[in-house]
Amino acid sequence: MTTTTLPAPVTPPERILMGPGPSAISPRVLAAMAAPTVGHLDPYFLQIMDEMQSMLREVFRTENQLTLAVSGTGSAGMECCVVNVVEPGDRVLVCKNGVFGGRMADVAERAGAEVSVIERPFGEVFDADEVKAAIEQHSPQVVGIVHAETSTGAHQPLEEISKIVHDAGALLLVDTVTSLGGAPVEVDAWQLDAVYSGTQKCLSCPPGLAPVTFSPRAVEKIENRKTKVASWYLDTTMIRNYWGEQRSYHHTAPINANYGLHEALRIVLEEGLEARHARHLRNHQALAAGLEAMGIDYAVAEGIRLPMLNAAKIPEGCDDAKVRGQLLNQFGIEIGAGLGPMKGKTWRIGLMGEASSERNVLLFLAALERCLTDQSVSVTPGSGVAAANAYYAG
Repeated sequence: MTTTTLPAPVTPPERILMGPGPSAISPRVLAAMAAPTVGHLDPYFLQIMDEMQSMLREVFRTENQLTLAVSGTGSAGMECCVVNVVEPGDRVLVCKNGVFGGRMADVAERAGAEVSVIERPFGEVFDADEVKAAIEQHSPQVVGIVHAETSTGAHQPLEEISKIVHDAGALLLVDTVTSLGGAPVEVDAWQLDAVYSGTQKCLSCPPGLAPVTFSPRAVEKIENRKTKVASWYLDTTMIRNYWGEQRSYHHTAPINANYGLHEALRIVLEEGLEARHARHLRNHQALAAGLEAMGIDYAVAEGIRLPMLNAAKIPEGCDDAKVRGQLLNQFGIEIGAGLGPMKGKTWRIGLMGEASSERNVLLFLAALERCLTDQSVSVTPGSGVAAANAYYAG
């Protein structure tokens, strides 16, 4: 008789999550997720769903009726928005300046769209004139753009582009996976039509749900489709009947994950959006002051830097993998590597949600100095921490 040796129970190490996501999670969120599971049509869970929709509308700054949390990660939110507003043969223009703009174009192609792409180098953003010229050339029905490009740390302005898109009669589809809860996202004021996000960034909730919201214009496009939505699972014409008054069964929602998002949204709104945005910006600026004092430049120009995702250039003579490994193994700090053409050239340092704190900024700068010194990279001792402290004091 064979005796099976069971694996050890799950005992993950404690990490300080300062990468591109997931971010640190409040004990309140973890406690909510440990609450008793009820059925996905239980009156209590239906109440939780209603409250989540109301809070998501506040965080998205919208009155959109069709606002909900897709059962899936941020990438499922992307696919949900694309497959619902895009039909086979539709003309879609995608603005690509990083990994996630490229992914959006791929999803649109798979949905049968005729996709045109305009590109900017990683770390740059689009100006309104070049988007207008591309719209005039390609006459798209949908324009897709990334508000916060996680792969580069670039922050894309949207207001002027939105007006140009709507003047041309098109819909604007926007990725806010990294920005929601950490920087202003004004769905109604900016007239964004199909918007998706993720829970694991500035909302500080475990990955697994994707907040989405659709404007009345987008809903009209969905309701007048000539073909079925390509994805049964992500078809909002059915999902909205589960989240709406009809409560029609569609799928078994991840009950406890929704508990977690419910509590995470409560935390966001308790802090207040303006205060939360200001906290992210303040800690970003302190980190930037510290990195500058250590002789480390940003890969993104000042003025278009994301406050929650800092793309820093790796100093000359520094071994990227060794620094990240030492930060993780010696100090318990996780940061991200560069992607695409930025691979091996940048670090992605996250200050998202719960992780955006003075403690983390100062601890990271001190730990990074040690890692650089161990590689004989010239750093003035204490310069980074001193500069950050001076910013906080001032």
